[in-house]
Amino acid sequence: MKLKTLKKKIRRLETRLLEGPKKLAKLKGKLAALVKANAAKAKKKSAARAAGARKNKPNSTARSQIKAADAKGAGPKKVKRKLNLSPERREQLAAAMRARWAAKRAAEATAPDGSASHDFKIGEAPVS
Repeated sequence: MKLKTLKKKIRRLETRLLEGPKKLAKLKGKLAALVKANAAKAKKKSAARAAGARKNKPNSTARSQIKAADAKGAGPKKVKRKLNLSPERREQLAAAMRARWAAKRAAEATAPDGSASHDFKIGEAPVS
């Protein structure tokens, strides 16, 4: 190895070693700040939850209990997810659904009628 190359490598290593502690201190400071911020956020969130629980505490009257039951059932509707299908798979599913619907229609058309015939007029007795 040449003298010039060796000197250059030593110089680079020295600068890297000098930068190391500074970088480490900077990163540790960022970590401490982040931990502190997350703790503050969690504390704020739990305080908000406690306040909400106190606010929404049901009264002993029947009317308030009915309102609470209605509020639970009246949540936002679940949004349907759009399936990420290839065109071939989409066509395959569509064909399967069409076949299922056709079978259902055929079953309804040939369903046996459990009641008597309804082909009678007023005044006539139904034929059984």
